[in-house]
Amino acid sequence: MTSDRFQPLPVAQQRPANEAVRRCLRLLGMLHELHKVGYQRLRADMGMSPSGIHWRCKIFVADRPGIEPAYYTSADLTNYYRWTDAAHDTARQMAVKFIDRFPELCEAGVGLDFANAGWLTWMLGKAEGGELPVFFADYPIDIDPRDRPPPPAAD
Repeated sequence: MTSDRFQPLPVAQQRPANEAVRRCLRLLGMLHELHKVGYQRLRADMGMSPSGIHWRCKIFVADRPGIEPAYYTSADLTNYYRWTDAAHDTARQMAVKFIDRFPELCEAGVGLDFANAGWLTWMLGKAEGGELPVFFADYPIDIDPRDRPPPPAAD
């Protein structure tokens, strides 16, 4: 018998074996660190490159279309946002650099959005189990409706 009742994920006991997934996890961990300190209006849109080989992540503020987003592709390996000095940084160290290097985006991202921060925590948990979030691709993908990000919070 199949149940539609919510089922929690298992707690990840080890890092994913795939190095590319670990690099992408560090980026999601960086966004989680930013959320923890009050940049919860920053959002992530994640998907696949047209070839289906590289994972992409755009960090943006939903209701501020004039603010330039930050883009990462796994094709850049550890050169997050084309940075050449973050290859060995922790998520927290990357968060400090992100605030410094994307000041306009971060200023727009200041605020509390518990639904968005909670959603990111859920996506991070799934990713730690080896399943990177994918919401767009040039081929058909099936997205569980419970995995979709929440609408932006009103100020």
